[in-house]
Amino acid sequence: MKKTLVLSCVLALAGLSNVALAADDGQGFVRAEVGNSDVDIDIAGFGSDSDDDTGYSLRGGWWFNANFGVEAFYSTLYDESQGGDVTFELSGYGVGAVAKKNFGANNSGFFISGRAGVSHLEGRINLEDIAHGKDSSDRVYFGAGVGYDFSDVFGLSLNYDLYEADVFDDFSVDAETLTLGAEVRF
Repeated sequence: MKKTLVLSCVLALAGLSNVALAADDGQGFVRAEVGNSDVDIDIAGFGSDSDDDTGYSLRGGWWFNANFGVEAFYSTLYDESQGGDVTFELSGYGVGAVAKKNFGANNSGFFISGRAGVSHLEGRINLEDIAHGKDSSDRVYFGAGVGYDFSDVFGLSLNYDLYEADVFDDFSVDAETLTLGAEVRF
């Protein structure tokens, strides 16, 4: 069911992208983001804990016009080892819709933005020489940002995103990222 939902979203966005490519007023974009990722893990019956790490994200998509577009992304949200014996990784990919409102002339200057879509997050755990495994979860993600477009082809932004996952049956994971992003449009 979850794989069907993700595939349906990808196909719908791909169809919209083909329509957008035929229009003259759209723009493709690539955005790289890096910043802090705060991960909260709640283990049923054991309690919860949180930790932070450096998070990375690579996003790309199509702006249909100056205010609305679609995106696809890959993000690494957490990759840490605890004392060398235990490692936990959280990464994922997804597709979604993006919106932006510029406050300057010709769609430049300061802006606010938002995004939402479906993410496929994968958790990997390795207990040195004892056990290892991976599990995944498909959930909705949300994000908001503020930034400055220096021209019609380049902008910088400060972004907040929230991802949630249920992995390994008893793990509930929330990842909040605060990143600095650079976007190039073509």
